[in-house]
Amino acid sequence: MFHAGSRDLSRLSLLIVFDREVNVIDIALSILKYLAVVLVGGAAGYVIRKVIAEAQIKSAEDEAKRIASEAERQGEAKKRELLLEAKEEMHKLRTDVERENRERRTELQQLERRLMQKEESLDRKSEGLERKEESLNSREKNIEKANAEVSQALEEQRAVLERLSGLTADEAKNVLMKQIEDEVRHESAQMIREIEAQAREEAEKKARNIISLAIQRTAADHVAESTVSVVNLPNDEMKGRIIGREGRNIRALETLTGIDLIIDDTPEAVILSGFDPVRREIARIALEKLIVDGRIHPARIEEMVEKARKEVDAIIRDEGEQATFETNVHGLHPEVVKLLGRLRFRTSYGQNVLKHSVEVAHLAGIMAAELGADAKLARRAGLLHDIGKAVDHEVEGTHIEIGMDLLKKYKENSEVIHAMACHHGDHEPETVEAVLVTAADSISAARPGARRETLETYIKRLQKLEEIANGFEGVEKSFAIQAGREVRIMVKPEVVNDKKSIQTARDIVKRIESELDYPGQIKVTVIRETRAIEYAK
Repeated sequence: MFHAGSRDLSRLSLLIVFDREVNVIDIALSILKYLAVVLVGGAAGYVIRKVIAEAQIKSAEDEAKRIASEAERQGEAKKRELLLEAKEEMHKLRTDVERENRERRTELQQLERRLMQKEESLDRKSEGLERKEESLNSREKNIEKANAEVSQALEEQRAVLERLSGLTADEAKNVLMKQIEDEVRHESAQMIREIEAQAREEAEKKARNIISLAIQRTAADHVAESTVSVVNLPNDEMKGRIIGREGRNIRALETLTGIDLIIDDTPEAVILSGFDPVRREIARIALEKLIVDGRIHPARIEEMVEKARKEVDAIIRDEGEQATFETNVHGLHPEVVKLLGRLRFRTSYGQNVLKHSVEVAHLAGIMAAELGADAKLARRAGLLHDIGKAVDHEVEGTHIEIGMDLLKKYKENSEVIHAMACHHGDHEPETVEAVLVTAADSISAARPGARRETLETYIKRLQKLEEIANGFEGVEKSFAIQAGREVRIMVKPEVVNDKKSIQTARDIVKRIESELDYPGQIKVTVIRETRAIEYAK
């Protein structure tokens, strides 16, 4: 059994091996068939591709030949076309050139004809000039001959004149020149005097017209104020209540206001004295309120003084605004308006400074309008010209310097500051408006009734005027007249001639301007009188 099984297994193994070999052979055959098919297909594809490529190459060559042939044909046509265009262009250029040549030949022919005509004309002119030259030469010879004859005649006449006059030609010439020079000097002096007189007369006439017009148009009322104010009392018993127990009420009032109260024998009146007009006004209003109220004691006095101070501040602001409204000056800084209002309580020689400033603004504006200057600028500078007087008792310096500092502080126009600074001659005026403000200030201060001064000051000024005039050589007498606004001077005719009298008047004016302070202007008149006295016997 065992051996039979072994044989079966061997047989089975052989069968399996055989099957495997058969499968390997089949696979090898399949591979060989596939390779054979691939080789045959590759060869066939190569042959087919070669045939197709050769056919395409042949077709491309045929197409290239056709395109080349077509291009050659088109090139020939384009060549013929370009040749035709070139021929046409050449023909056109030739035609243009020929036409230009014909035109130039025509122009040249015309120029040639003109040149020939000019040449003929020049020839004719040359012949005419030659004839004129010959004529001029002939005339020149005749003139030389005539000059020689005239020179000879002059020499003969000169010899005769020298023999008759006893003077040489140079001496006679000097005498004649001296006479002519004297006559010319005399005539020129007369002419200069006439021109000066005429110009002065016309200028004074025009100035009088402008000034009188300005004064008439600004006729305003001015109230003279002093350094004292009077408060009326209902009865004399009120004086004791104002003084108070041991004088406490009057001391409180004087301390709070800075004003002196003068209570004397004047019936039913109290005098307030002080140089600060604003404080004096505050004291007056406070005292009047206390009198009306009837309750007078230190606490009430302090309350009334504070109310009065507020009331005066309101008055100051209203007065400043009213001044700007009257003069049509706008755009001022509020503090400048308040300073203008303070001028309401300030006086100068008895003239209210605010009213004076308003008048100066009107005068300067009117004169500027008449002269064609800037009336708005002139009014503004005129209104502000004395602004420094509002605080000149509080700040050191002249009112001009203080005013300049104030206006610069509040950014005022530089031209307005310049015009304001020139109104007393401290600065040289550079604009017409500055001159007009100075003139308006003098007019407002010097007009009749504008200011008052003490009798002593007035007499001293008259004496000083006459003293200055009598100090000059040749002055015989002098008289200050018209309230010191004119001085008339009698000179000795044998010492002072007409020319020297004019110089004397100018020298006296310079002395007065340098040594005296006065409002307005002073007229100086020098009188030279010549008397011829004979006695019939």
